[in-house]
Amino acid sequence: MSPISSASRSLTTIQLPDLVSHCTFDLHTDRNHKLVSIESKRWMFNGDPNLDEVARRAFHGLKAGKLAAMCYANAGYHQLRVCSDFLNWLFHLDNLSDDMDDRGIDNVANVVMNSIHHPHTYRCSARLNRMTKDFYKRMMQTASPGTCRRFKETMGLFFQAIQQQALDRANGAIPDLESYISLRRDTSGCKPSWVLIEYAHHLDISDDVMNHPIICSLGEATNDLVTWSNDIFSYDVEQSKGHTHNMINVIMQEQGLGLQDAVNVVGEYCKDAIDRFARDRANLPSWGPTIDAEVRVYVDGLADWIVGSLHWSFETERYFGKAGKQVRATRLVTLRPKAVRPLRTA
Repeated sequence: MSPISSASRSLTTIQLPDLVSHCTFDLHTDRNHKLVSIESKRWMFNGDPNLDEVARRAFHGLKAGKLAAMCYANAGYHQLRVCSDFLNWLFHLDNLSDDMDDRGIDNVANVVMNSIHHPHTYRCSARLNRMTKDFYKRMMQTASPGTCRRFKETMGLFFQAIQQQALDRANGAIPDLESYISLRRDTSGCKPSWVLIEYAHHLDISDDVMNHPIICSLGEATNDLVTWSNDIFSYDVEQSKGHTHNMINVIMQEQGLGLQDAVNVVGEYCKDAIDRFARDRANLPSWGPTIDAEVRVYVDGLADWIVGSLHWSFETERYFGKAGKQVRATRLVTLRPKAVRPLRTA
């Protein structure tokens, strides 16, 4: 591997690739998004005396309800509310895990996975237990058995991956590109989010269909676009914290590129993922009229995630603060100074 150049370290501005223009999928927004956003934030804040005003403002600026409305655009109110609660909860987990070592993440994983596997019997004083059981019990009311099983499986993969990410972070390790891509598909939390497409639209698709190579490839292409574009949009925040679990860092290290060149390379990977999705979508096989109708809804949901996440990234304040509209117009990001924080164990 080649070392990251000193010129890249001193770069103060990067230009983002134009991914929004490359994505020609129609953008939809669920009509219930305003009410769901209010209710979901209220749910998020309920019972947490440690959530200070700064943290509350951050969750207001996150706009997870808007993301849910763009990505589950035709869901009913109750389903959209669960999806919004889940995304708020997932971002909360992401914030927690950023400052934890692998043992701290293991503790969180035990609480969450027990809450999901035993929602009616598991007891724990952690607020995370109550939150997890609350949204998952509501999900269970209408989700198919296959949907529930896939949700448990993908959440297990998520925790395994973020534990490995924590170990890499503690050791200052930057994985090779192939290892990073494999791990990132699980650290992103995209896989359980795809399961919620099934839940949100009352789908009951068999394992044989969900495991078909084309369906898997569509989910993988969507995952790649959402996660790799997120690596671009979140790079500034992450580098300011000293985090290196980012495709840009991997490309710089492995290919010996400067920062802007690495951003451009990741941008091309993102465009290729959109094109890959479009090709697979045009080559869907047929399983008969009934199954094909459900598959179309699922694949449309993946497309909503691609276009919705791209547009939302400039609406949320998570990556660019209140400058999202300006960044979208200019595609220029001024990098923040680094501020390294100690890891927490619990």
